[in-house]
Amino acid sequence: MAYQVPHNIEHNKVFLVNFSELDGRLEPEYYRPSLYSLEKKIRSLSSKKLCDYAISIAGGATPAKTEYDKYYSESKSGIPFLRVQNLQTNGELSLDDCVYINEETHDGLLKRSQVAEGDLLVKITGVGRMAVASVAPKGFIGNTNQHMVVIKTGDAELSKYLAHYLNLDIIERIASRHSTGGTRPALDYPSLKSIPIIEGIDFTPINNAIEVKKEKEAEAKKILDGMDLFLSEELGLTLNNIYDVNNNFMLENRLFYTNFSEVCGGRLDSNYYSKKYKDILNVIKCKNYKKLSSLVSFSSECWDRKSIYDTKIPYIEIGAINTERPEIDYVEMIAVEKAPSRAKYIVRTNDIIVSTTRPSRGAIVKIGKEHNLCIASSGFAVIRNIDNNLDINYLLYILRHKISLLQFEQKCTGGNYPAITQEDLGSIIIPLPPLTKQQEVSCHITEMYKKVKALQEEGKNILEQAKREVERMIIGK
Repeated sequence: MAYQVPHNIEHNKVFLVNFSELDGRLEPEYYRPSLYSLEKKIRSLSSKKLCDYAISIAGGATPAKTEYDKYYSESKSGIPFLRVQNLQTNGELSLDDCVYINEETHDGLLKRSQVAEGDLLVKITGVGRMAVASVAPKGFIGNTNQHMVVIKTGDAELSKYLAHYLNLDIIERIASRHSTGGTRPALDYPSLKSIPIIEGIDFTPINNAIEVKKEKEAEAKKILDGMDLFLSEELGLTLNNIYDVNNNFMLENRLFYTNFSEVCGGRLDSNYYSKKYKDILNVIKCKNYKKLSSLVSFSSECWDRKSIYDTKIPYIEIGAINTERPEIDYVEMIAVEKAPSRAKYIVRTNDIIVSTTRPSRGAIVKIGKEHNLCIASSGFAVIRNIDNNLDINYLLYILRHKISLLQFEQKCTGGNYPAITQEDLGSIIIPLPPLTKQQEVSCHITEMYKKVKALQEEGKNILEQAKREVERMIIGK
């Protein structure tokens, strides 16, 4: 008599697989009953596969950062170079924090992975969700790296249908089931092409939810846009003569001259002496202020690749920092032996980490208890031991304010890939009102961030509920 798993054991965790059912994969997760039955159900309802809709499928590459001048462009006058973080589960591309390549790279080295209006882009490697899909918007011209593929369908509406379909959780589970690789899973081309496609699904609930989500995000952005103004007004920092009503630098702040005595013995790049930086510093110096280095110390506590973790490390890279809200979006668990060489700093509760690469983006966050003893990239500076007369949340928010971000921008070197040294970071000046005022301001901004998060989460949940509704229509659950 064949052995049977006892009925009191969860069969989705402990299960048997017959030898005849093995199809080349030996990892147990692949044969988990819930995944196996889900894929069987979807394939029974589908009549086609993803490859049936693809005129062509191509992946890109990442040009060497060491040859930045050869491949990349500093400004938006270049060609958008898409990365995984530009893909969204609502099927739309996000061009926030986008990298740009020059036209020579777009038409030469990366010609095969050019992206045009209506193309479908699908994530095939990396941690987190697999097969995240977005559609290139009207008039778009871009390119992509090797972590996604560009699928040309010849029809923008078809691409949108496929993006909604691939972004369903039930389809993502099937895609992830077929991915391979532990620390950096990947979905190969045969597996991608074989994803079963169900035709005729009504995605109206999802489309409606996306519009509501956009409204929530617009409301959240309005609050975010008002934070700098609130903090400036509360601290008495008058920036009206620097920015216009649209929050852009006034023309007279873009045209300037500098005395030779100011340049002699110093930096020669013209941007460093821009009037906007002088004006910002003058505004701060009208108040009580101190250099950052006199208020904090920078931690040099490094991971020696042996202590603390035996098998895997919780690793924080710059891309994991939410630049809208001071939060960590995700922490990668990486095998010790495969940890990148840039995995360097040990971060502890109440440390503040600041990206030293392109710091003016605002990748700055305070470490909470849930991320104590994580390992941070060498691309961060770690602030620790904060002065008793400085509220830690006030410091976090002032570092994310434009008066600090502009100082970062000024002090960066390496025009193609700007970075700031720890010494220069310590030299920025911080307005220092009384501690009670700091606490009052930080409490108010904390509440503003809570409202922003609530609105963004509400929009996200509405979209997720719509997806559940569509999934129930598909599989009847």
